Order: sequence, then C-alpha cells, then structure tokens
Amino acid sequence: MTGNYPTPILYSASRAFLQEFQGLLLLKLNVPVSLKSHNTPKGMMYKLSMRGNEGRQEFCKWIKPASVEKQKKLSKLRQGKKTWANIPPPKLLVDVLRAQVPYRAYRNNDYYIYNKGKFTLHALQKLYDIAKQYDCITPILRKEYEILSRNDIAWEQITSIQDMGEQELYDFTVDDDSFVAGPYVILHNSKFYGQSEENIRKKFEEGEKNAPAIIFIDEIDAIASKREETRGEVERRVVAQLLAMMDGLKSRGKVVVIAATNVPNILDPALRRPGRFDREIEVGVPKVEGRLNILKIHTRNMPLAKNVDLEELAKISHGFVGADLASLAKEAAMVVLRRVLADTKIYDKDEAIPKELLEKLRITKEDFKEALRFVRPSALREVLVEVPNIKWEDIGGLETVKQELKEAVEWPLKHPDAFKRLGVRPPKGILLYGPPGTGKTLLAKAVANESEANFISVKGPELLSKWVGESEKGVREVFKKARQSAPTVIFFDEIDSIAPRRGISGDSHVTERMVNQILTEMDGLVEMHDVVIIGATNRPDIVDPALLRPGRFDRIILTPVPSTEARENIFKVHTAKMPLSTDVNLRELAEKTEGYVGADVEAVCREAAILALREDIMAKEITKKHFEAALNKVRPSVSKEVEETYESIKDQFSAAQAKAMKQESPNYFG
Repeated sequence: MTGNYPTPILYSASRAFLQEFQGLLLLKLNVPVSLKSHNTPKGMMYKLSMRGNEGRQEFCKWIKPASVEKQKKLSKLRQGKKTWANIPPPKLLVDVLRAQVPYRAYRNNDYYIYNKGKFTLHALQKLYDIAKQYDCITPILRKEYEILSRNDIAWEQITSIQDMGEQELYDFTVDDDSFVAGPYVILHNSKFYGQSEENIRKKFEEGEKNAPAIIFIDEIDAIASKREETRGEVERRVVAQLLAMMDGLKSRGKVVVIAATNVPNILDPALRRPGRFDREIEVGVPKVEGRLNILKIHTRNMPLAKNVDLEELAKISHGFVGADLASLAKEAAMVVLRRVLADTKIYDKDEAIPKELLEKLRITKEDFKEALRFVRPSALREVLVEVPNIKWEDIGGLETVKQELKEAVEWPLKHPDAFKRLGVRPPKGILLYGPPGTGKTLLAKAVANESEANFISVKGPELLSKWVGESEKGVREVFKKARQSAPTVIFFDEIDSIAPRRGISGDSHVTERMVNQILTEMDGLVEMHDVVIIGATNRPDIVDPALLRPGRFDRIILTPVPSTEARENIFKVHTAKMPLSTDVNLRELAEKTEGYVGADVEAVCREAAILALREDIMAKEITKKHFEAALNKVRPSVSKEVEETYESIKDQFSAAQAKAMKQESPNYFG
C-alpha cells in the first residue's frame, strides 16, 4: 500500500495476453504498467503491475467504486435504468417456477418461462413475487435476484464469440445468447491450466482409497459432450481425462462409475462403448403400476377422502413421472387449502386450530381432478397445450365422423384388450379434410378430451426453420415426446403446409425433408404404441400421397357441409345458453342456412345477439327478427361448386387413384 492506494496485479500464463492488456491500460486509461515473469507452484506465469504511485492512483480512479468519476457513472446508469431494460434470464428462478409452482400462477408470463421473450426487470420482479407467494425462495435464488436487479450493473448481450484457445488465465464457456457479468452464466473451470483435469483425478483417487465405492456423476453431459461439437479446449481435455481415468478402473477394481443424463445423444461416443460405460439403462416414464406405487408414497401422510381412487388416478395420469406425481399431490392439497381456508381467519403460531376445521381438510377426488388441470407431464411442457373441456355433445352434427373418431382413437386407448383379442392393430393416423369452418380442429380437441390422452397440437408453420435440419429435428422431438408420454394424440393443424406433395416445390426442399421425416416417424423402425396422429387440412389434394396410404393415415375422413338436421343441432349447441324468444324456430333457421358450415352458424348466433344488444343494451331475449337480420349479414362460406369438389375428392381416395398417384413421375432429380 502506498499513498492509500493498493497495488493491483494481474496474473496470467500467457505473456501475449498481458501484453495486449498492457497496451489497453496505457492507451485507453493512461496507466503505466510493468510486465514481469512470476514463478508459481503451478509453473511459470506472468504478472502485470501498476507502476509507481501515479499509476496506482490513475488505475484506482477508474476502478475503485468510491471514486468520484465512478460514482458519476453509476448515478447516470441508475437514472437511465428502466423497468423494461433487458437482463439475462434468471435460470434458477425459471427452474423453480416450472418445478414447484402451478402453471396458472405464471401463465400470463409464460413466454418468459419458456424462453419466448427477452427478460426485463419488470418481468423479474413479477416472477420473483410469484415465487415468494409459494414460499420457494432459497438463499441462492435470492442472490440471483439481488444480482440481476442491481442498478449499478449494465447488462450487454454477447453477439459474437472468438475462440482464443488455451491462452487465457480463465476459461469461459458461454452460449451466444448469454449475457456478460452473470456468475451463473460464466463457467469458471479453473484458475490454472490443468486444474479441471486434476479435480477429476482427485475424485477417482478418492474413490480408489475408499473402495468399494461408487462414483456418481450427475448431469454428465455438462462435462463430457461430443468433443467435435464443443467450442472450448477445456471441455476436450476434461473428456480425455475422464476416458483415461475410466480405462484405469480395470486395475483398481471395486470402484463403479454411475452417470446420469437426460440427453444421452450429446455424450462423447468414446464414453458409451464397452469397457467404460458398459450398460445404458433408460429410466423411462412409469407405467400404471409404477404411477400407482408413487402415488401411494406421496399420499400416505395425506388425509384422503373415501372417494379418492388412486388406481383410477394412476390410469388417467398418462406420461407423469415421479416429480409430476409429487407435484400433483401438492397441488391437490393446495386446492383443499384454498377452498377451506379462504373464509377462515388466520391463526397465530401458538393458537390451536379447531378440530372442526381439521376435519374439513380432506382431499377428495374432485380436488385431484382440479389439480390435474394445472399439473402436466414434464416431458410435454414445451409442446403441450391445455385441452379445452370440449365433449362430443358440444359439437352439433357430424355423427358419422364422431363415430369413426371414437373407433380409431377412443377404443384403442380405453379398450386395448379388445384389439389384442382380435389380433388387429388400431389405426395410426386419421386425416380430417373438408371446407374451412366444418369443425376439424374442434373434433380433434374433443377426441383428445374424451379419450383422456395427452394432447400435442402442432401448427405447421411453427416447425419450419431457416436452418438446415432444424425443421426435421422439430418433427423428431414432437414424436419423441409423444412416445415418452403415451397415450398421446398429436394434432397437425394445416398439415398441407408441412407435408405437401413432393416434387412440386421449387424452394430448398425443406418441406420434402419434413415429409420424409414424418413418414419415417409414422411407419419407421421405431414402433409407436398408444400414439395417434390426427391431421387437418382443407387442401387434401396437395398432401403427399405417401402419407395417405394405410399404415400412415389409415382413415381419411371428410367433414362435410352439414345437412339440415346437422345445422339444427349446431344451432341448438350455440343457442343453449342464449335467451331466445318464443318466435325463434331453430328448424326454420336450419332450412334457411343451406351451405352454412359450423363456423357460419356460430357467427349467425353471435351476430343476432349483438343486434339485440344494439337495439337495447338491456335486452333480455333474442327474437326472430334479430336472426333474420343476422342471416342477411352473414353469408355462407361454401358454395355448391366447392361442396361438389370435396365430394369428388372423396371419390378420388380409392385404390385405383392411389395407384395412379404412386405412378406419377416427379419433376426433379436428387
């Protein structure tokens, strides 16, 4: 210490690195520095020291937080910091919310939770408050919040990264979308070159000394990913060291290495051969018996009502893993507490809770059903959509179509023994086609709800990506998650956008590669059990013919323009909760709406209600004149010619036409 200013010293194994830093200090900050060699227990290093009292004073003027210049900068930064300023995503907070907090609590901010939007200070505060409400705040979570919410840190997003190899003092590994200055987004491998490898050697030596021993490596993908795909040299050295240590286990004996990962495909192939990790055991999604045993464990200390049937709960919790079932039990308990304690006074810590109140705290079957609305399988959180509570009776008409869907989807999932007894496999896929507005999407939602299966909705354009291979990867991920969480219904809305006829596109053939991927997934070497694919389109003529053969889309169902009887049923569905005048005749309305599809009928009912309100905002009923005015305003979507076109397409889906499609020659080579 000289003149109340400490001597800052920077150490590095790279002389070139310190020379660049020396030039930076001299040119930018006018700080004189000296560069000298420095011998350490780890070998020769170099040190950069500030020269003289003037150098130390100048350096501390810029670096020391208490300096006037620093305080001015910080003050300006604090004044300019807005609640909508971008910050790095709080990974710990997001993980805690997804694991411990019901979806409904943060559904208004789920685009932050599922990485669809850039994080802001405002969003951080809202999500942190939600975590506090559910008592999820831990010391490390509080530390993350304090760092991200500080006004004296400016966050700058990294736009490019240059690989500098082994010459830095510290090894940093960051993603392109990470931010600077976060202790949890920068991986500090070691202070000195080779320290990471030494840490691995120490663990194996410790295991050898304490043999018989098990060395458990959790999340091994973090340190042993494929060497050809890693950016940093440190990761490659760590993998090489791990391979060497595992080969040395043969001579040691009585030491077993167990590793865990949820992304085995990114591990280095050299680790996955016999002699290293000899066996790979998949810990999959539990079956019904497994789910029942897990539920018994998590509910054994819970006051259950007599109507709670854990076997039934195990049957309908398709795709749930142990953590999901634990969350389900907690959420059911929270449902009871919210119901019972909502109108109850808050008791002091030392005050006894009345026995009558404790008797009410029993978890019923309805509480578990309510909890199932919010707790969904972990594997499907990225792609799962909440199935609307739509039943068959909510859809007017289409009786033949509904029956075919029941046979193809509901029966195989609810009565699999019947199909096994007769020795037949259920249909793999159903293609719904018809004019717009005939209820194709509504039918898919109803069949998923009635069959009690998990429901994955895939909108065609969402899978398309500008990067080569990413679109096909998206298709693979959808089918992979569906298999993990079976029974599952995969619904491809507007399937013609991702599976058009091959050979007619003049673009980069991305859709053709997607068609090939879908064909492979539907009818490839990997069997699909309890996974049904439903496609919807109003252009079946441009869907690739290979998808339309048995074994892929086994059933091709036309959702026709509704008949008079069907339109009457649709009117009944949409007017069930509407106060109608006695002069409204639904049969008469059905006869007047030839060519109207389900969406048109719904529009007529809605328009009639709006006309009644326009006439009198306090109107208590809807009259015949309102419906007649609505009919003049809402015109039919489907003409007779369009209806006949779809009927002709239906006739074309015959064996002869399919054969003709297969013989059609493509217009490109490759």
